[in-house]
Parts: sequence; structure tokens; C-alpha cells
Amino acid sequence: MVSRRCMQMKNSKKCLPILLCIGTVIVFYGMFQCSNSPKSYMIPRESVKYVYDDKNIAIPYDQNSPLIFIGGMPRSGTTLMRVMMDAHPDVRCGEETRVIPRILGMRNHWQKSEIERKRLIEAGINDAVIDSAVSAFILEIIAKHGDAAPRLCNKDPFTLKSSQYLSTLFPNAKFILMIRDGRAVIHSVISRKVTISGFDLKNPKMCLEKWNSAMEVMYAQCLRVGPLKCMPVYYEQLALHPDLWMHRILEFVDLPWNNSVLHHEDFIGKPGGASLSKTEKSTDQVIKPVNIEALSKWVGFYSEDIIENMAKIAPMLQTLGYDPNKNPPDYGKPDPKVSDNTMHIKQNMEYWRQKEQEILAKEKKAGHRQPPPPPI
Repeated sequence: MVSRRCMQMKNSKKCLPILLCIGTVIVFYGMFQCSNSPKSYMIPRESVKYVYDDKNIAIPYDQNSPLIFIGGMPRSGTTLMRVMMDAHPDVRCGEETRVIPRILGMRNHWQKSEIERKRLIEAGINDAVIDSAVSAFILEIIAKHGDAAPRLCNKDPFTLKSSQYLSTLFPNAKFILMIRDGRAVIHSVISRKVTISGFDLKNPKMCLEKWNSAMEVMYAQCLRVGPLKCMPVYYEQLALHPDLWMHRILEFVDLPWNNSVLHHEDFIGKPGGASLSKTEKSTDQVIKPVNIEALSKWVGFYSEDIIENMAKIAPMLQTLGYDPNKNPPDYGKPDPKVSDNTMHIKQNMEYWRQKEQEILAKEKKAGHRQPPPPPI
């Protein structure tokens, strides 16, 4: 820095060498910048944004936030996983957004189509621009579609088809891939009339093949992201041994243990707990405590020719550790508490049916809770 005295003595010979030296540095720096950088570029006004909890306490979020993504095939326990996480006082997952998988699908289409890619590049929209826009869109949806919380979580089943891409957008994110016996998944999809693009619910064989293709992609993505970022969780084992697996899961996502995750049913529809949606097919199940009522319902559903060729129709069963030729399967012995829960549910079906109606009516009356506005 040139002294004030020196700057005031513009004609002084003593200052001339200093001024010449500074001028030379500025010129060369300017030439370097012009040759290696764009003439101008846009930067966000804010790199860190805030959501506000019910006490108007600001919680920051940005691309480096430790987001949690829960995914897998629909009917694989993704809703159970998210309501158990929602029961943790530091976490908010909320209902499926449904738009995040779509924006990821659009981006994948642009990448795969040479024509679309060329058009975008001609318009000045390169990968960096798209990534910036997609990450901002996803982040805003996750942060603002539910209540504020220190740890934000997203549950949209098919997002984990893009785990690698999401891990580049959000470098501190963790991924939980829910895995379930494909025979049980497709039985549940068909019996509950779950609409999935490309699935013909009148054709179980085709649905099993579709399950196989989707799980092949998601499992491969999880392996590529690596065990430090992506954790496969088997629905059967979570249902049989919830205490063991929730300890493992919370440790994986760097959250302190809280016993509330084992009693998610107590937090359904309550402030800071889990809100439910009528459009999600698992709502009637997740209002109940963890149980094994649905584990083997698929047995007897498939025709003989499908059962005989199951290993060829869905080879991912073997890859994921299921025996395609074992019918009925042996998933293991449940914890005593899970056995008690299952027996209680079977003996009190009418009670749980009424409770489901009460919770959904309460959710509908209250509407989706909106985050409080930031302080003025």
C-alpha cells in the first residue's frame, strides 16, 4: 500500500519507482485475467440461505449441508424409514416431493440426447449451468416443503437412481438405499394398485423384470458412491431388528441416538414429528409400530411358471442375497418387541383402522404446515 504522503507527492522522484512497480503488476495481472477468465460472470447474492423453525431461530442450509436421501423401489420400506427418521428431534424428511425425481429425469434426458445437449450448449447452457440450477431447485424444495430442522432429509424413491450425480451436487450428503425382496415389492405394488410409470399391473412377470432393472441401477449407483456415503438397508432386517438397525443408521448419518426413532407411531401427526399424505400408499401401515405383518404376504401370489423361472426373471434377487427358489422364504426371527407388536396389530385391526382415519382427517383439516416467515 502506498502511503498517503507518497500519493500526495505525485511528482516526487522517490515515489516514481514504487508507482511504476505497482502499475506493472496491475497490467500483468489484468492481462492474465483477460486471457484465462471470462470477462464477467454471475455469482449468487447469498451462498448460504436460512429456514426458520417455530421459534424463529434461523437454520442455515446450502449445498454443503449434510442432507439425507432415502430411496429405493416403491413399497420397499422407504416410507417406514422416513417416518422413523422423522421421529428423531433433529431430522425432518416429510412427504414425497414427487418433483425431485422429475427434475433429475429431465437432466438425465438432456445428457443422453445428443440433439438436446447440442441445443443447450449452443444456448450457452453447459453442464455447470445445469448443475447449478438443478442443485438450487432440489435444495429449495427439500428445505421449504416442510418444517425447519437441523438435519434435512428427502424421501423420493427413485432419486437413488441418481446417487452419483447427487453426491457431486451435495458433497456431504448421505444416501440410504432401501432393499426388499422383489417378490414382496411387486405383490404389494399390484395388490395396492401403485401407479409406476412403465409398469403393467396386470403382468406380474413384466413388473418383476422392471423391479430387477431399477434395482440393478440403484444398487450399482450405491456401490459407486461407496460405503461411506451410501448404506443399503434391508426392509426385512429393519422390521425384524429395528433397534439394531436404527443404531447403525443413525451412526451412519452422524446423528446422536434417540429412542424416539423406535416409536415413530407416537409422533405421527404431531408437531416436530411425521406428517402423512393420503396419496402415499404406505400411510395405513406406518401409523402402526414396527411389525412383520407384511413380510411374507406375497407367498402364493405368483403362478407356477413365474416361480419356476424366478431366478432368470429377477436375477437381482440372488445378487441382493435372496434365494429365488425358496418359497416361502426365511427372513429370520423377529425381536420379542416386534413379535408383540405384530400380535397386537392382528388382534386389534378395527382400532388401527379407526386410528388411520382419525390421523388422516386431522392432517387434512390442519393442511400442510408452512414454515414461519423470517423475522423482519
